Amino acid sequence: MSIPKRPRIRKHGTVKLHTVETTPIAFGNRLYRFEYVRPGDLNPNNSESRSYFHFIDLMTGQATRPFAFGHHLGSAYSDGGFMYATGVDQCWGGDTLHIFRSEDLQQWELWGELALPGHEIYNTGICKKEGAYTLLYEIGAPADEAGIPFTFRFAASQDLSRWTLMPRDCVFQKDRYAGGPAIYYINDGYYYVLYLEEYAGPCYANCIARSGDLVRWEYSRINPVLMFDEYADKQIANPFLNADEQRMIDKALDINNSDMEICEW
Repeated sequence: MSIPKRPRIRKHGTVKLHTVETTPIAFGNRLYRFEYVRPGDLNPNNSESRSYFHFIDLMTGQATRPFAFGHHLGSAYSDGGFMYATGVDQCWGGDTLHIFRSEDLQQWELWGELALPGHEIYNTGICKKEGAYTLLYEIGAPADEAGIPFTFRFAASQDLSRWTLMPRDCVFQKDRYAGGPAIYYINDGYYYVLYLEEYAGPCYANCIARSGDLVRWEYSRINPVLMFDEYADKQIANPFLNADEQRMIDKALDINNSDMEICEW
């Protein structure tokens, strides 16, 4: 059996520093970058002591009004004229996930909550299959569900507000580390999950797996699909990065290209 041709992924370089979880997303015929802005002690560009979320209009560079103060590890999802943002309340590894909703990226309401006492929740992702929504959530505890952290579990909803946990056998990779997830469904009967594998070093690479039932998983034969690259990653894609920021990029330890997310535009 021949190995499929690897698709070309072209790297343009670094656009911003001190920014971690981001999601490229289209909304209202415009392209945005959702950003999780870490608190000021971890991000010199944030004058707030609390973390928050916002969107960057990629045409104008303008940021929307911040929201979801005190939430972490955010992700964004758009459907039916609404934008949704998910985030863990209070701290990394908290046990409560909140879902926010907006029609205009300015006014936000708390739309849903998933509280899981005893769990450590981290990154999340949402997709839609045949009118129903699937939430992927990354966990580090409890040990009987997380296995070797981190591991992905799943929940289902009809309205993105009320969530039901899927059976415990709906799980991804309890036997070893899996991080930085994103989930997609493209009407071919499969869920696709982008995630991180850990390699010796340690270092990390983006991979992809698919499943029809979230129980049995098939790994891509062209994994890893995205590797860190000392030269390509340290290109400067934003001419407005100052000299100190460019020096920071040049000296950075490059072992990871996470978290990988995609959108059509």
